[in-house]
Amino acid sequence: RMLTRTPSVVAQVFLLLSIVLVIAIAVIQINQQQILSPGLKYGIVLDAGSSRTTVYVYEWPAEKENNTGVVSQTFKCNVKGPGISSYESSPEALAKPLDDCLNKVKERIPVHLHKNTSVYLGATAGMRLLRLQNESAANEVLASVQNYFRAQPFEFRGAQIITGPEEGVYGWITANYLMGNFLERNLWRTWVHPYRKETMGALDLGGASTQISFIPEDPEEHFNSTLQVKLYGYNYNVYTHSYQCYGRDEAEKRFLALLLQKSNASANVDNPCYPQNYNTALTMKYFFGSLCTQSLRPANYHPNQLVNFHGTGDPGLCQEMVSLLFNFTACRDREDCPFNGIHQPKATGNFVAFSGFYYTMNALNLSGHFSLDDFNSSMWFFCSQSWAQLQFMLPKFEEIYARSYCFSANFIYYLLVHGYNFNAETWPQIHFQKEVGNSSIAWSLGYMLSLTNMIPAEGKLIQLPLKPSLFAGLLVFLTAMALLCLLFLLYLCIVSHHRKNIPHVEHVFVPE
Repeated sequence: RMLTRTPSVVAQVFLLLSIVLVIAIAVIQINQQQILSPGLKYGIVLDAGSSRTTVYVYEWPAEKENNTGVVSQTFKCNVKGPGISSYESSPEALAKPLDDCLNKVKERIPVHLHKNTSVYLGATAGMRLLRLQNESAANEVLASVQNYFRAQPFEFRGAQIITGPEEGVYGWITANYLMGNFLERNLWRTWVHPYRKETMGALDLGGASTQISFIPEDPEEHFNSTLQVKLYGYNYNVYTHSYQCYGRDEAEKRFLALLLQKSNASANVDNPCYPQNYNTALTMKYFFGSLCTQSLRPANYHPNQLVNFHGTGDPGLCQEMVSLLFNFTACRDREDCPFNGIHQPKATGNFVAFSGFYYTMNALNLSGHFSLDDFNSSMWFFCSQSWAQLQFMLPKFEEIYARSYCFSANFIYYLLVHGYNFNAETWPQIHFQKEVGNSSIAWSLGYMLSLTNMIPAEGKLIQLPLKPSLFAGLLVFLTAMALLCLLFLLYLCIVSHHRKNIPHVEHVFVPE
């Protein structure tokens, strides 16, 4: 009996040991696999706006999430000088200002990755206007940009003028991406789609156009005005509209043209939105040279003739005059049509307002969420200041912006309240914000995210602690050993059972 017990114990120990070893090797092999990341990929986007060009550098891990890269902004550079549409008469002069930023970009991206780094230039409303005004000049500007990038080490993917709706949707993508509405990290540090997370609407105010984008309560009803966006395997139907000539700079040019039109004196004009005691002389070309003000040009238009504007700092009159920039009668009191005869579903949910919206609020010492009353009282107070007082009030003082903040604030008031129908109750749902973390809220990141769908994903390079052949050999050996031990134990069990039965039978048939 002792003899059968010893092999049985040995077999059990070997069986247990084999099972433990199989599990241990499998666990180590799975957990200890070192994911050698294929590293980072880079992309460069030039946001060629109407008033300036901004260069953004984005990076993302080369392995991707559902066909869309997990992208972050690593560098931003403002190109000196005006927007590219201002170079219509000398397109070759574009290169020098771009050089400063591009040299900094070259330092930020590892040299061996330069040739695989894509560069995209997206031009917005300034170039849209130039193309309408003078198509050959617009083409020459874009050709000059292409020539410039041919000499750069990066992979240039083209310069294009993006449409207003595209600009709106890309801005919406950026805002929601940065707010974590498309992706979030779970407990296991992997990216997942957030459960039942609402998206935010986006309000963008540029120099030449303004955009509103959001998901309407009933997307089916507004099917014609919505664009379908697919990100991380999910579809979104986004309503978006871009108002050309309603950007901050173009709106102010229209405003100056209107003041001149209503003034009796053609050389000296009072401006109720300019601060008290502020005076400036502007050429007629400055505000009549734009396509947005062409219809307002006087019969005796001389491009170089000077007009003196005198600031009166009158908030009430400023507001009254700014309202004339909007056509509120075209809609004939239809609720889904705020101004200029444009159909718009009811703006619902939270919104993020960036670009010009943020900078104007910042000048009024407001940011984030605040009530409509707070905004109105800040605006009224700001617009009553003299030019001398303003210099002490602003965090950053630049004449061209400082003189116009009162106008911008009133313009934003009419656009949001009478244009998009925000009221005292829904106004606090607008969040005035410039960036999230280190990333700017701008259409360029959304553009990059959409374009990364075309950048092929690279597989993970996995380094295992054991070579696959050794791992398979050990697995086979240990499994075979476990099976042999199991068979041996079964055999011992049967033998032992058989032996137990023999004495019992003998006892029954013992003769008396």
